[in-house]
Amino acid sequence: MTISHAYRIQPDKVPDRRGVFYEAVRATALSEIIRYPFEVAQVNYSVSCRNTLRGIHGTALPPGQAKLVTCVRGAVLDIVVDLRVGSPTFGEFDTTYQDEASGIGVYLADGLGHAFLALSDDVCMSYLCSTEYEPGTMIDIDALDPELGLPWNLTGQPIRSDKDAAAPTLREAVATGLLPTYQQCLDAYAAPLIR
Repeated sequence: MTISHAYRIQPDKVPDRRGVFYEAVRATALSEIIRYPFEVAQVNYSVSCRNTLRGIHGTALPPGQAKLVTCVRGAVLDIVVDLRVGSPTFGEFDTTYQDEASGIGVYLADGLGHAFLALSDDVCMSYLCSTEYEPGTMIDIDALDPELGLPWNLTGQPIRSDKDAAAPTLREAVATGLLPTYQQCLDAYAAPLIR
């Protein structure tokens, strides 16, 4: 993707008279691309109605949390935002249209934020997470921050959690020291190689 350490995974599908089969991800292949082991410690699902906007969500370092997100039912506009202070692409974003038919997944390394807009009813998103959830480590940024200018193409007010609606802008998060630095993230990516 245009954001370093974010990858779009498009599976090769094998159709037959029963339907279709494909690998969503192979850990060894993904680990070779990202250059460190991707191990799944927790699996989450979210179910959303049309026009639900979730995010922007990230995780503080430590502990960090890499994710592989896939739409397994319905359709979404998925956005990755670089939250790593000092990164060459800090504050930039990349979009992916995901739906149940495509099987496309998006991998996000530590320090990257994730958000999506449900484009259909009964959307189900799958999250393969590299670490278990730790209360108090979540980073939330306002997905409607005008300075980010994310291309949601909304036709009305989206449905958001109170927490997401009250989240700080990117500028406010920087000012309060909420975000990880690019160097902290690079060190975290290299740590599994040192073990």
